[in-house]
Amino acid sequence: MDVLWESPEPLTVRQVSEQLTERDLAHTTVMTVLDRLAKKGFSRRERDGRAWRYRAAESREAYVTELMLNALDQTGDRQAALARFVRSVSGAEARALRRALEALESREPLDAREPLDAREPLDAREPLDAREPLEEAFEG
Repeated sequence: MDVLWESPEPLTVRQVSEQLTERDLAHTTVMTVLDRLAKKGFSRRERDGRAWRYRAAESREAYVTELMLNALDQTGDRQAALARFVRSVSGAEARALRRALEALESREPLDAREPLDAREPLDAREPLDAREPLEEAFEG
């Protein structure tokens, strides 16, 4: 999926194979995997002459969102799982969550790809010294 997500254009099986340089996979193996991804809805394919061209059905972010929602479905207490999740994020990630919740409440459009602050990467793991209770956002 990484190859499909990173490509702006649909790719043939051969093009996907050429980008999988770290693994020595047979052409038929790549074709089978791409066919299965299309049948499961993870990719879309279109005819290009005799070949198929494949592209991701959704963005990586949309896919991860679905994974997160499916994980929440596995718990008996979504609120408790969300509260525990917000206690484990970095300060920058907490601020990004706050901003997203505020945009949702005000019905403002939010570009999920827009960085919270150019000086502050979301993967920074600084501790939250003065946590504002994000758990309150999940109550009610």
